[in-house]
Amino acid sequence: MRDHGGFEGNGQTLRILSRLEKFSEAAGSNLTRETLLGVLKYPAPFSEVANPDLHPRMLADTSGTPLLDRKASEPPKCFLDCEQDVVDWILSPLSKGDQDAFRQFDIRAGRHAKVRHKSLACSIMDLADDISFGIHDLEDALELRLIDQKQFQAHVPAAACQGLLDYLNSQYRGQYGNDVYGGLLDRLFGDGNDRKHQINRILNFVIPSIQIRDEAEFEEPRLRYRTEVPKPVADFLAAVTKLVYEEVICSPSVQHLEFKGQMMVIAVFEVMKSEPKRFLPCDAYAKFASSSDPMRIICDYVSGMTDSHLLRTYERLFAPRMGSVFDKL
Repeated sequence: MRDHGGFEGNGQTLRILSRLEKFSEAAGSNLTRETLLGVLKYPAPFSEVANPDLHPRMLADTSGTPLLDRKASEPPKCFLDCEQDVVDWILSPLSKGDQDAFRQFDIRAGRHAKVRHKSLACSIMDLADDISFGIHDLEDALELRLIDQKQFQAHVPAAACQGLLDYLNSQYRGQYGNDVYGGLLDRLFGDGNDRKHQINRILNFVIPSIQIRDEAEFEEPRLRYRTEVPKPVADFLAAVTKLVYEEVICSPSVQHLEFKGQMMVIAVFEVMKSEPKRFLPCDAYAKFASSSDPMRIICDYVSGMTDSHLLRTYERLFAPRMGSVFDKL
């Protein structure tokens, strides 16, 4: 889609809810402005925030096998230009000053531009994501033994969790002895019950600390107020999130699967694009043939596949022994 308006996951979510869902004739799920404002995570269009120097491409120095240049192909955080009218409708009750301020973004050298603002609902969602991806992904990684104590100490030293250590020392006085950090490690890397209790204590440290920040440049309360956590909590969450990202998400065992999925998506998309009438299911082709933006219809079809649907389609197209004329597409 690099020459046809791009693709970005959050932008596709807005497109699904506002256009593609079938609960209404032409308005997708027919949701309120309030709900869609909470979905509009990045209020700037692809065409304005995409850095033209970061053009998605395949690696140039491979010998025979086309491979995705994943760094160059990372999309900007945005909504898709084809949903500009939806975004205009969402923001239309706001004053012009609020609309202009809300759409602002910062240009970054060598990177895509970054939006400045989000709604109150989005800030709540983002913070919930941070807590989930940080604390609960940490719990899962510890349970599955994907992270060891040495890795934890390297990414989350005592200095990064000083706020948590102070909380544990004050709320559970005497239970951690003279070395609160050591006691934290013992519980996280102990048996399942100790770990579960410690995770609950961490959540009791994080969640009650949430506070509301006032962005005075906005008139509308839905834009003016944002959720945040104090710096000691934010530092701890950032360290834990980085730990999970570096040691789990970026591990070869996960990256092999992610890369395979990316290459499968590219392969299926390229096949559908090559001869839409021959490869798209009949209902998808009917939309393609009548659309003023036909490539977006192919993108909608491929991006709407579940993992199992993508795998079946890929195998049907590329695996010699897979597929039948009787398969349901």
